[in-house]
Amino acid sequence: MAEKREYRMEELARLAGITVRTLRFYRERKLIPPPRREGRIAWYDDHHLNRLRTITALLERGHTLSGIAELAEAFDHGRDVGDLLGVGAPTEEEPVHLTPEELADHFAGEATPENLAAAMELGYLGTDGDEIVHISRRLLDVSSALVREGIPLAEVLSAAKQVRSHADALAELFTGLVLRHASEADLPRLRPLARSVVEAELSLAMDRRMRRS
Repeated sequence: MAEKREYRMEELARLAGITVRTLRFYRERKLIPPPRREGRIAWYDDHHLNRLRTITALLERGHTLSGIAELAEAFDHGRDVGDLLGVGAPTEEEPVHLTPEELADHFAGEATPENLAAAMELGYLGTDGDEIVHISRRLLDVSSALVREGIPLAEVLSAAKQVRSHADALAELFTGLVLRHASEADLPRLRPLARSVVEAELSLAMDRRMRRS
């Protein structure tokens, strides 16, 4: 394990590429967590350095300090990714680690505190130290593609909430079917069949909808 590094205020500011005065301002605005105190000396660590670099990157992307403060609060109070995925839980989805600025790049102008809170409530986003984790690369790619097509992220997340409830019902239906005629050990093997049924039915349903339109 790498040794934890700590920095005095002047060194931290230099590494972050800002002035000591700016660092003090960020601390007063609670954009960074309080330092560790040792008498009258304040010690900062890599968590503070990463947060300062994130603030700089978000400012360069047009975010305001007030918006960054709200984002920082959401990150600090977000659920740990382990709570979302479950330790060692099997999944076909690939989690994606993102810095806050990478998340902002995925959803240019739409990574607002309100949308971030909605995504965290939905369980799409969790935190892992200084990084954000999206629970599914496929969902991340699809949602960012929809936003690029002009659909507001808030509406994408609202639709996702409805999809989640239907998906839970479908999963319960298929699991019950398997358990009535097979065993829990057969679920991973039969899971692709359930996904194929859902994909085919959704495709047919969209065909019917398009014909009616």
